[in-house]
Amino acid sequence: MKYDVKNLKLAGEGKKRIEWANEYMSVLSLIRKRFSKEKPLKGVKVAACLHVTTETANLALTLKAGGASVILCASNPLSTQDDVAASLVKDYGMSVFAKKGEDNQTYYKHINVALDTKPNITMDDGADLVATIHKNKKSLVANILGGTEETTTGVIRLRSLEENNVLMYPIIAVNDADTKHFFDNRYGTGQSTIDGIVRATNVLLAGSVFIVCGYGWCGRGVAMRARGMGANVIICEVDPLKALEAVMDGYSVMPIGKAAKLGDVFVTLTGDINVLRAEHFKQMKSGAIICNSGHFNVEIDIPALSRMSKGKRKMREFVDQYTFINGKKLNLIGEGRLVNLAAAEGHPASVMDMSFANQALSCEYVCKNYKKLGKKVYKVPAVIDKEIARLKLKSLGVAIDTLTAEQKKYLASWELGT
Repeated sequence: MKYDVKNLKLAGEGKKRIEWANEYMSVLSLIRKRFSKEKPLKGVKVAACLHVTTETANLALTLKAGGASVILCASNPLSTQDDVAASLVKDYGMSVFAKKGEDNQTYYKHINVALDTKPNITMDDGADLVATIHKNKKSLVANILGGTEETTTGVIRLRSLEENNVLMYPIIAVNDADTKHFFDNRYGTGQSTIDGIVRATNVLLAGSVFIVCGYGWCGRGVAMRARGMGANVIICEVDPLKALEAVMDGYSVMPIGKAAKLGDVFVTLTGDINVLRAEHFKQMKSGAIICNSGHFNVEIDIPALSRMSKGKRKMREFVDQYTFINGKKLNLIGEGRLVNLAAAEGHPASVMDMSFANQALSCEYVCKNYKKLGKKVYKVPAVIDKEIARLKLKSLGVAIDTLTAEQKKYLASWELGT
């Protein structure tokens, strides 16, 4: 077994945290129990490039229970929980290549090590495994049955490959499952982003002007939670439908050029590049807090911020303060990387339960159906989505109604009307 983690002595604490998360992941636990009996992934090599957290550990253990050989690397240089990585190696015998704070060279070295195992399934959070295969390791495709993708940014990249007719194998867009983006993106990102900001800065949100750039499911969740803590929330959008929805939801909506002058806290959640740029930094108040909860740190033009500043210093563990020539100071959290993982613990386990249940069942689906799948990006099959929702409700002790025979007939008929 090969691995590259920060310190195996951290394993004891990591094991306890993995077990704690498992207590809140009832759906994944049920899947693991079935996988242990049926072994639907027997003999399958899975290369997973994901945030190495307690929740991811439970997904990896579920795949292993299903018979898979799993190698895990980090999908973000700042999201790894080192004690969890150590425990997966020491206590569970898993190959893990992840260190919190690893540089770019190490990050891609770990990705290449994972791919050198010649996986049958790729499991991505941001599509870096897929991108590396398509750029540098096309020969691996002969062994690959398919892949899965966890996040919005990754799905965007994969759809670009598909639209350009260069996608080389089928991918299941786990992010697009209703039991993923409705809950993980909205409630998970909403809570964990606010958690990261507050942990990093200890700032009072009540009464602040809180700018949310992007009103997708993640943006909706952050805006909802910020407003719930008493912030005055402003939404910045480029999509007229989403902007209109934000207005109808009771938020102020305006261009970022105008909002830049007003904001105390700025959060980007768009999946695009340079959402906050030099012209916006010029207009911001001294003391403004800037962070990103989109997958990559490119949403904030950090090189421009550096060029505009006469220097920076670390003010708190996860806060870099940039000082301008005129004395103005801007505070960047977590180097512009995912604030909920760079400065906090990421999503609560109970919401990742559904996301990773989708990952596990989509992996099983690919193994069973890869011969029927084309080189496309597929949605998670509706039957999987609904089964996960059913299991989650069951675990919460919630019962729902079922249609009567008469109601089913009515809904299936065109003859019956008024």
